[in-house]
Amino acid sequence: MRNYILKRLGLMLITFVIIIFLIFVFIKLMPNFYEVGIDQDPQIYEAWLESQGFNKPILTQFFIWLGNIFKHGDFGISFHKNNAPVAQYVLSRLPRTIRINIFPFLISVPIGITLGIVAALRKNKMTDHVISIGVMFFISVPSFVVAVILQYYMVYEWKILPSARVDNLAPLFSKRAIQTRILPIFVLSAGTIAGWTRSLRAELTETLTSEFMLLARAKGLTKGQATVRHALRNAFVPFAPAILGGFISLLGGSLIIERTFGITGIGGAFIEALERPKGIPDYPMIMMLNMFYVSIGLLAAIVADLSYGIIDPRIRMGAGKQ
Repeated sequence: MRNYILKRLGLMLITFVIIIFLIFVFIKLMPNFYEVGIDQDPQIYEAWLESQGFNKPILTQFFIWLGNIFKHGDFGISFHKNNAPVAQYVLSRLPRTIRINIFPFLISVPIGITLGIVAALRKNKMTDHVISIGVMFFISVPSFVVAVILQYYMVYEWKILPSARVDNLAPLFSKRAIQTRILPIFVLSAGTIAGWTRSLRAELTETLTSEFMLLARAKGLTKGQATVRHALRNAFVPFAPAILGGFISLLGGSLIIERTFGITGIGGAFIEALERPKGIPDYPMIMMLNMFYVSIGLLAAIVADLSYGIIDPRIRMGAGKQ
């Protein structure tokens, strides 16, 4: 188990370095049209270019960039944000992303599990058909379409909510914060609930028709006892790691939803870095955010993978053929 974990961590590190290097090369191959503004000091910009080895080969620039990170914790500065360090700027926006994503996650897990179990136990009946229609709708329709429709009717047509955009400065549990966060929480929850309901229904339906379930019933267990003791436990083996991975993925946020509702989080920062004045992207910010997203994705994947052996002791990580 320990050797397998170390192997996985090593492969994750290699994958991370390769992906970041490719992103770094692609960014460096793009032209630099940045012009120092009137209120900015050109010497600061020139000093930064010198520290990054701007006129040196790309491979040398990459190692200089890594050296600045490990030696000084310097991920670069954003000249579009008044020379602010990009790491400090990203970390300042991270809490807003977590706040808007934690509630949909906490809501969608119990609801998705409940609907998946009900749909599987009531397979091909009216309850299952109703749940399946809702699941099909929220999986098929893009989340930003649902968001725009809700904004139009709830805010502009029916005037139930005061604003279509989130008030980022309002206290977390204030009336204003709750009113402006209802729509993004619903939109983020609906898609996740639909996905988890479908996955758990499929797993539990297959488990209920397995031969070991017939054996359990033949030994005298009722349908409810067999379902709770055997079916649910086996169905949760592939489902539970997705919950752990989804919890880590909260840090990544949602680019489209944050943009749609005006949430100043990580997703919004990424889009802002691309949509700079005069078409000049904020390259240090883009690089920092790509590192952040790649690390979150790889970490979520490895946690989900390792959790299989913890959830089901019958699985031996890295055992191979005996």
